[in-house]
Amino acid sequence: MALVNEHFLKLSNNYLFADIAKKVNAFKVMHPKANVISLGIGDVTQPLCPAVIDAMHKAADEMGTAEGFKGYGPEQGYVFLREAILKNDFLPRGIHLDIDEIFINDGAKSDTGNIQELIRWDNSIGVTDPIYPVYIDSNVMIGRAGTIEDGKWSNVVYMPCTAENGFVPKIPDRRVDVIYLCYPNNPTGMVITKSELRKWVNYALKNDALIFYDAAYQAYIQDDDIPHSIYEIRGARHCAIEFHSYSKTAGFTGIRCGYTVVPKELTASTLTGERIPLNPLWYRRQCTKFNGTSYISQRAAEAIYTPEGKKQVKATIDYYMHNAKQMLATLRRLGYEVYGGENAPYIWMRTPDSSSSWQFFENLLYGANVVCTPGVGFGPAGEGYVRFTAFGSHELTEEALMRLEKWTNNNL
Repeated sequence: MALVNEHFLKLSNNYLFADIAKKVNAFKVMHPKANVISLGIGDVTQPLCPAVIDAMHKAADEMGTAEGFKGYGPEQGYVFLREAILKNDFLPRGIHLDIDEIFINDGAKSDTGNIQELIRWDNSIGVTDPIYPVYIDSNVMIGRAGTIEDGKWSNVVYMPCTAENGFVPKIPDRRVDVIYLCYPNNPTGMVITKSELRKWVNYALKNDALIFYDAAYQAYIQDDDIPHSIYEIRGARHCAIEFHSYSKTAGFTGIRCGYTVVPKELTASTLTGERIPLNPLWYRRQCTKFNGTSYISQRAAEAIYTPEGKKQVKATIDYYMHNAKQMLATLRRLGYEVYGGENAPYIWMRTPDSSSSWQFFENLLYGANVVCTPGVGFGPAGEGYVRFTAFGSHELTEEALMRLEKWTNNNL
């Protein structure tokens, strides 16, 4: 008989955002006239910029001709996009990569979930808490996370990031094989300084550990002193894999494109002590399990690096960061304790009166018809917090803030 992978059965029945959608839909059924505004899910709302649209049209026209038609593309991505990435995302920051170290993907979520296939099932993992759920869930699926006890997985080292420690995760006091870091952070919206990031790189080098570094929101960084890439830190090429996404940078949540950097110096050990480069292993994995990102999507991504594309993408990012600024100002004026929102499109707010994350979610939904994301869905340290996103339109964001202010004043 066929036996199921029982590790899947350890996962909760629903993904966090599926739970939110279920509760919101139930509310809408009971209150069909309510106009619900979502500041919860991190999906973009502004249209693709003109440079991207023009590139997609041109690419589609090419595909309609015998001379320009493209079939299967290279699994690691077309050279034109990887060269654009090298010249625009890394060289200006003094980072020198080889083109074969860049792998184009269909969004960072896929690769951050799949990258754990490169390491043995019995490696230990450490995560900042709260954290993007995919990091842990993908490890649960392979059996690496152990069993869940009181909301925590037995084989996962949690590194809490809370207001009490300034949202700076503490370096583990014991060896951890693999560490997941995400900066600017989803969900807290906080960033990491070069000096703090250097501590993690030094830890990884000293303990022969790997760092999986998610830089999906680096384009939102406003502070010149905050690193955009872990490779700005000396030695990181020997210990880190980095993930990038165009989803929030350029509105590609429906287009699907991003990339992963796997340096050639990066190795892991066999049980006998032999050092194995991970770059060719990831290349082999991608050639086996991934057919590449579409030609049209890659031409669209290339367009954001043109002079026009850069200006247009920056304008969209500024649009969302204006929302974040307004949200921070309003929430602080109302007396809420809030974080993030200055170098990332997320606002992390402590729930008032010691209410639970889900309790506040329900109260806000029913009281103001506004949706947030319960912080506990991102990990145990997220309890007592909620996340707001700045990805709405100016009009809906302003309306949501007006409702929230009225609801808050009525509940004082």
